[in-house]
Amino acid sequence: MIRGIRGATTVKRNEVSNILQATEELLREILKANSIDPADIASIIFSATKDINSEFPAKAARLMGLKDVPLLCVQEIAVPKSMPKCIRILMHINTDKKQKEIKHVYLSGTESLRKE
Repeated sequence: MIRGIRGATTVKRNEVSNILQATEELLREILKANSIDPADIASIIFSATKDINSEFPAKAARLMGLKDVPLLCVQEIAVPKSMPKCIRILMHINTDKKQKEIKHVYLSGTESLRKE
C-alpha cells in the first residue's frame, strides 16, 4: 500500500545553503517520525513558494543519498497572504501503516498549515 506524508518548513533567506539545510532537516524528521527505510520511498514532490528560487529543494534529497527516488519540484500557488519562503513536501511511501499512524511533520513556523 502507498501512503502520503506531508511536511513543511520555511527558510530565512532565499539562499542555496538555507534551502538545502531546511529541506534536509525536514526530510530527516519525516523519516525519523515515521521510521521509514529510504528503500520504501516511492516518490517525493517538493513545492516552494515563488520567493524561493536559488536551488531546487529536491537537491537536498539527492545529497542525502536518495538517488533512486523519483523527485519533482513545483512552484506553490501564489495565494494572497499565504506563508512566505515555504517549502512543502508530499512523500509517498510503501507501507502497511494505517493512515492514522502516519505522522506529518511541520517545522519552523509551518505548524499552522496543519491544524489537527
